Amino acid sequence: MSIITKIKAAIGETKVLEGSQLAESYYHIWKMDEPLKAKALLLPTSTSDVSAIMRLCHAEGQAIIVFGGRTNLVGGTETKGHELIISMEKMNKIIELDEASRTMSVEAGVILENVHIAAHDAQLLFPLNFGAKGSAQLGGIIASNAGGLRVVRYGMTRNLVLGLEVVLADGTVLSSMKKIIKDNSAYDLKQLFIGSEGTLGIITQAVLRLSEAPKSRNSAFIGVNTYTEVIALLKHMDAGLAGTMSGFELIWKNTYVTMTSAPALAKPPIEQSYNYYVLVESLGSNQATDRAVMENLLEEALEKELIADAVLADTQSDLDWFWKIREDVHVLVTACTYDQHFDISLPIPLIGPTIASMTDRLWQVEGVEQVFPFGHVADGNVHFIIGKANESTELKDEINDIIYSPLTSVGGSVSAEHGIGLHKKKYLSLCRSEAEIALMQQLKKTMDPLGILNPGKVLDSL
Repeated sequence: MSIITKIKAAIGETKVLEGSQLAESYYHIWKMDEPLKAKALLLPTSTSDVSAIMRLCHAEGQAIIVFGGRTNLVGGTETKGHELIISMEKMNKIIELDEASRTMSVEAGVILENVHIAAHDAQLLFPLNFGAKGSAQLGGIIASNAGGLRVVRYGMTRNLVLGLEVVLADGTVLSSMKKIIKDNSAYDLKQLFIGSEGTLGIITQAVLRLSEAPKSRNSAFIGVNTYTEVIALLKHMDAGLAGTMSGFELIWKNTYVTMTSAPALAKPPIEQSYNYYVLVESLGSNQATDRAVMENLLEEALEKELIADAVLADTQSDLDWFWKIREDVHVLVTACTYDQHFDISLPIPLIGPTIASMTDRLWQVEGVEQVFPFGHVADGNVHFIIGKANESTELKDEINDIIYSPLTSVGGSVSAEHGIGLHKKKYLSLCRSEAEIALMQQLKKTMDPLGILNPGKVLDSL
């Protein structure tokens, strides 16, 4: 009896798609025109379904890849055709919203934007936020330890997860759906799975940590001419906002000009002549008072010549306008013939000179047509979108070398928030020691001895 026949018997035939039924499936949201290569696509509706699937796959050494929203940027959902795909899209229920404990229990397939809406309706906030919120699922978000726009105040995904339920490679269900913040009872096992990119277990449920919803939101677009002033402005705003600063985004001049010029729909909030643009956000408790605080801080920054220009958002429409500019990176992608994406991290004081050096080197490469840096500078995370003339391996590797090779000497990382997946695997040693990688491999071998969970991703196959 084939593995697919056994799975159909275990979870039901309607939850298994194969053959021509895969025609409209895809491995990435940007590759919807490419048919999915897989033995079958499985659509579990419960943790027990996932457990039954894994028991059968473990018994036969069958490779598994897990799909969430398929928005990853490192090849984590790429397939070769011999794998079975588990898609979490049917496990999309918000199980409970506990206003008293300020937690939300969710299944892995819940879309981030739906979490935002449910929290908002209860006058609460789940602060994790990024451009793909309308399609990214919580299981994938947790598995990749996503970051986003408010890490400077609320931290990465791992800071927002209190409990997890995970199915291990052999089908064992590891469940610790606790709502408590403090639990020092030996190893914090959930942290093994947060950021493991589906290589150690399959996340099926989670308990999310919520905050009280802010009563005010203020944002300003700021023009700055030197990176030294950017650092001084960060310290000035963070100190003056007294714990309410929730975002400090940096956009380089070339990126800002492209984001605010036709064919982009957004108009520039301030003129396009400055070297750097900062988008700062505060979330507080009193709109009028908090706006006055930010306005005073900007006036002080002008007097101290930390900034060249600034404009405050006056309305919700202005807020939407300002943040749409930062979030709509598709504008940058459409400006490229072919595009190559990066998310790196490095110490904040070194961002300015390091990115300047990388940019200079990139422009000297034949085939590089665009260089767009931007990022969450307050947490040391810089993104690049590189426009290039072709998709040759030689050009791709040359660009990779320019971006990644300086990171070891400055104590940086080849991945700030997108993970390692398949595309960054050979660069992992640039930011992780031999001892660290050896321990990762030992964990993988212990928890997935047959190497069936997302094989070949993050680490070499067993």
